[in-house]
Amino acid sequence: MSLYLTELTLSHFRSHKRVRLEADARPVVLFGANGAGKTNILEAVSLMSPGRGLRRASAEEMTRRPEALGWKLRGGLVSMGHGHEVETWSENGAARQVRIDGKAASQVALGRLARVLWLVPAMDRLWIEAADGRRRFLDRMVLSFEPAHAEAALAYDKAMRDRNRLFRDEVRDPHWYAALEAQMAEAGHRMHVARVEALELVQAAQAEAETAFPAAELTLVQSEGEMPETEGDLREALVESRFRDMAAGRALVGPHRTDLRGVYTAKGVDAKDCSTGEQKALLVSLILANARALAARIGAPPLLLLDEVSAHLDMQRRAALYDEICALGAQAWMTGTGPELFAELGARARGYEVSDTEGASAIVERDLA
Repeated sequence: MSLYLTELTLSHFRSHKRVRLEADARPVVLFGANGAGKTNILEAVSLMSPGRGLRRASAEEMTRRPEALGWKLRGGLVSMGHGHEVETWSENGAARQVRIDGKAASQVALGRLARVLWLVPAMDRLWIEAADGRRRFLDRMVLSFEPAHAEAALAYDKAMRDRNRLFRDEVRDPHWYAALEAQMAEAGHRMHVARVEALELVQAAQAEAETAFPAAELTLVQSEGEMPETEGDLREALVESRFRDMAAGRALVGPHRTDLRGVYTAKGVDAKDCSTGEQKALLVSLILANARALAARIGAPPLLLLDEVSAHLDMQRRAALYDEICALGAQAWMTGTGPELFAELGARARGYEVSDTEGASAIVERDLA
């Protein structure tokens, strides 16, 4: 079985007024000058999955300027042997909508149909910046295995914000807090269990793989104390922390305080202390391991979005990456400034030159060999 896009049409999306490209199960290479709109195409593909896409932008930010008419994306998607038409759009900055095979659908339904992983240059500093970026990385990983993880995260976040509002309003009635803490405990425990299971799947895939990229040992850590293991324990911890949280104006215990620690396994060195090249290699390794684990779990590798992936990779590792993508059978969408960066792929991929002249974008298929 396989998962891939057969065509993609962008209308008034970012820098593209209207472009269309065709694809097959092979990887897709987009090359051209900086600012030509390559990453915008990857962002469009990322919206074939739940969430705000690889830039975490609002629907309004994605519309083409100066028209600001809204935008629409349409993709032909082959998923588990079945063809589907996926449409997603936004009008006048409103929340994006989804339609699958002509019928309105939820983003969770979209997540069950298309699994998408990405690696973009902004993630290169993942190990040395704030914990919220690592939590997003972790939750994208979890979401790839379990699309309903998004619902648990939203439920937890809403209950936590409501509880924080009670703190600000100096509400003292314990019944209000108890109801919200029960909701936080139920959703937060689901989040924690899903995170643990996802890490186990990815670590197992790393251990079993023959790869040119270094393995990373991943663990969940709390910014303070330990994450309660059961729903009852989490609810009890929230109750016990209520007055402390009230003084702080926010919850000090729960899955929103979780951090992801990575260690370069072979060297026993924290990822944050590794070189820039090693950190990039560890990220590539995790994306590939996530893809392998998904292929084993659902029967097909996910769509991979690799923006400027050749940065910090030498020629040998670059060639190894392409070989591993092709061996996996994944449709990887990759960007770079020139076709020479993808010469090792040759006919194993479809190449497109992306250009932009005075606000008019164009996509032309080119040979990579």
